Amino acid sequence: MKINDEYTVKIEKITNLGLGLARIEGFVVFVENTCPEDIVKIKITKVNKNFANGKILEIITPSEHRVKPFCPMQKVCGACQLQFIDYDYQLELKRQIVEDTMKNIGNLDIEIPKPISSPQIKNYRHKIQYPISETKNSKRILAGYYKPATHEIVNIKYCPIQPEICDKIIEFIREKAFDFGISGYNEKKHSGDLRHVVIRSSLATGKNLVVLVINATKSFERLNDFAKCIFDEFYEVAGVCVNFNSKKTNVILGKKTECLAGKNFVKERILDKTFRIGPNTFFQINPKSAENIFRYVKDYIKDNFENPTVLDAYAGITSFGICISDICKKVVSVEENKESVELARETAEINNIPNLEIHNQDASVFFQKEKRKFDAIILDPPRKGCTKESLDNAVRLSKSIIYVSCNPATLARDLKYLKEEKNCTVKSIQPFDMFCHTYHIENVAIIEN
Repeated sequence: MKINDEYTVKIEKITNLGLGLARIEGFVVFVENTCPEDIVKIKITKVNKNFANGKILEIITPSEHRVKPFCPMQKVCGACQLQFIDYDYQLELKRQIVEDTMKNIGNLDIEIPKPISSPQIKNYRHKIQYPISETKNSKRILAGYYKPATHEIVNIKYCPIQPEICDKIIEFIREKAFDFGISGYNEKKHSGDLRHVVIRSSLATGKNLVVLVINATKSFERLNDFAKCIFDEFYEVAGVCVNFNSKKTNVILGKKTECLAGKNFVKERILDKTFRIGPNTFFQINPKSAENIFRYVKDYIKDNFENPTVLDAYAGITSFGICISDICKKVVSVEENKESVELARETAEINNIPNLEIHNQDASVFFQKEKRKFDAIILDPPRKGCTKESLDNAVRLSKSIIYVSCNPATLARDLKYLKEEKNCTVKSIQPFDMFCHTYHIENVAIIEN
């Protein structure tokens, strides 16, 4: 097999990265934009020792689950890898991904139920992060998502998975940036002003927080004027902030943020609780699906414990802890991000929650020092999962662990460790579709020891 060879293949399954998997005489080939049961003619684009990559030349026999994407940019934009597959079958594919991952990485033979679907499958994404560059000749702003496996920006005028107001705000920024002398970022030269535009959009209020990520260390007059222009243009904009990121890095946000107009937060409502979301705040991008997860966790605690004391670790703005506070004797929250902790304290005050104890500390450090026992621990770590030391301490501190994960691979790894090294029992794993039309899937695992 070599590059540019052509083959006709049948797609067997979807991988955990959303690629179709086919075999040519037993050799694995990954093909983008394919669905199980597709029969396609492909051209080989890359050959490695254990696998190859190919691209579609022709769909000979389409899968019965293929549908027309509702976004015309689906093939060139890297955001919605599965949009050409009917939604119900997307859920089944994600169930299979979780099940395969638990078997192959976690050595877990556990039945995985169908993911709980998102209440919205369009306009669901309430955090938007657009990388910015500019056109070569006219020096006009380009804003959109990257083409798959590239840093080439697709200039997106309309995105059906986010609120329509976000399209209008981005288009206004495209049109007006040049007038204020705001240039787009050149990643290769590390030059230009505007690197990213981040929008936090509230489902509850319809208000939006606009964050301009600037390749600078301090603000300047034309940037201040531009921010005020955006704020004045849109009733729906609650505030405009500038985030300073002058480093050569792929990390979107720098450490310093200033509010240039309006407020530096928006409010969101989950399970009748009000949350403040700032520029750097970790909060689920799909509020309605997030509410399903919070309700699931709350129901589990309510059904299994009476007046419990619960530890909410890697807590962010303590969204889980705040949502369960009314059924708990006490909630102890641990989060290392200072901004999130400040917002959590404000949120607790807004919601009149007296039984919440908040710690601004790394979870692993807190675990090592803590001696109290908890009825249950909620773990909601970043994609990299938990350290073995944190898992050891979680088992030491509680007999019941609720593990919320956005990464099936690291969840499977950690569950394997808990089962094989700590003699824990994985009682259940429930997937939730937080990121419709993508290969991403959220899971809640219940573990007992």
